[in-house]
Amino acid sequence: MKIQNNSFVAVQYTLTLDSGEVADKSEPNEPLCFLQGAGMILPGFEKNLDGLEVGQSVKFTVEAEDGYGKRSDEMIIEVPRSRFPDDVELKPGMMFAGPGGRSFSVAEVAGDTVKVDANHPLAGERLHFDVKVQEVREATEEDLEAFGGGGCGSGCESCGHHGHGEC
Repeated sequence: MKIQNNSFVAVQYTLTLDSGEVADKSEPNEPLCFLQGAGMILPGFEKNLDGLEVGQSVKFTVEAEDGYGKRSDEMIIEVPRSRFPDDVELKPGMMFAGPGGRSFSVAEVAGDTVKVDANHPLAGERLHFDVKVQEVREATEEDLEAFGGGGCGSGCESCGHHGHGEC
């Protein structure tokens, strides 16, 4: 079976940046699992997998626009230090979860003000993927329930993928 919309897909992957740095990769027994076409995966990633079959490997590049987007200065804001826990020594690079679960990092601390960056850490980056397709099958009702709402649910656990944020 070829990867197409509403296929259950499991892949092994390595993501590198232009610098050659490995930014992310799946673990040997924990493939990335998703439903093709459900909007769970970066658009540029999905597009490059369409039509592939089990056992096929592919290398491709995803530009920032089809990945995590371009960096936006509007996503860098100043907030009062009082919005953070008193017992935490804030340092640039620290990650926090904000309202709605959106992650942000501390960019700068200046007295009673903290500059935070809500851009995705890989925003603005060209992404290089090396992917091997491990499984492709028609999605079951359970898959559609687990993945259909864009959430993870039991679908990730069924293929061994536990909490890496890709689902």
